[in-house]
Amino acid sequence: MKQTKRSMLLGTAVATLLASNLVGASALPETAPAPANNPTTPAKVELGKQLFFDPRLSIDGTISCNSCHNVMSNGTDSRATSVGIDGQRGGRSAPTVWNAAFLSAQFWDGRAATLEDQSKGPPLNPIEMGMPSEEAIVERLSSIPGYVEQFNSVFKGKNAVSYDNMAKAIAAFERTLITRNSPYDRYVSGDKNALSQQAQRGKKVFEQSGCSTCHSGANFAGPTQPIGEGFYQKFPAIDSDYDKKYKLSDDKGRYEVTKNKDDMNKWRVSSLRNIALTAPYFHNGSVATLDEAVRVMAKTQLGMEMSDKDVADVVAFLNSLSGEFPEISMPRLPETVNNSLVGNMK
Repeated sequence: MKQTKRSMLLGTAVATLLASNLVGASALPETAPAPANNPTTPAKVELGKQLFFDPRLSIDGTISCNSCHNVMSNGTDSRATSVGIDGQRGGRSAPTVWNAAFLSAQFWDGRAATLEDQSKGPPLNPIEMGMPSEEAIVERLSSIPGYVEQFNSVFKGKNAVSYDNMAKAIAAFERTLITRNSPYDRYVSGDKNALSQQAQRGKKVFEQSGCSTCHSGANFAGPTQPIGEGFYQKFPAIDSDYDKKYKLSDDKGRYEVTKNKDDMNKWRVSSLRNIALTAPYFHNGSVATLDEAVRVMAKTQLGMEMSDKDVADVVAFLNSLSGEFPEISMPRLPETVNNSLVGNMK
């Protein structure tokens, strides 16, 4: 494997982190922490699940949260960029919602601090779900008797049907979307036969080459941060032919949120959990295969040309991060009564 001075320094940094147990080997937790103002309850999760699957949160009744974050599968739509109302396309690939509860900031650019904040964005986005206002969404939900009954039961008090409570319910559901018991989880929990020899070689390459400098922790998304404080890295960090080939620098990343030049092309470090299942890769969905994504990361972040053998070994290790998906049944949605609620706001 051919290394630059930068990658050698990163390798030294990883060795130091390993020695100090900052890059610890740990399985994914069974539950995700919930904020004090939004405790997780079964009734709230069930309400959030219905809202997550309900296309009536879009202006024309065609797009639900699940349209772009398919929890019957890998938590994405497996497209380079998602399709919203009227066939419009956004500029970024939909990140998986599985295990997102363990991230300290949401969206590629970290512009939402919590799952609650994230849930408020897509319904009002003119490209995604296209609703004109929070009030319009509350009015629509309030016109569905089944939702009114559930909101009143879950949230109590006056104005139980609210935009904030909609987001709280969806976030509560999303906090149940955890994929545990991957081969890696079993391996670090003591089953040393859970990883193949190739995956174990890939784990070593992953650590020694510097990948775990950023992709650390149980969620492989970086060190534990306070909620709202994302863990960001510049991508691409090193000039290469991949930049032009895959248009990696066209989107300015977190800079579009902060307008701080230091945030140019910076992104929240993504989780590698289930990464083998969530192609295409990167913020613009420009890379179709995992082995190519590994080569791109090695070159643009570490300045190295990774050998075919090392790439194959790292891919084997990344495959070991695919966990077990809990069974999810499609919810029965509450009915509208005697009228249509969609298509009359344009």
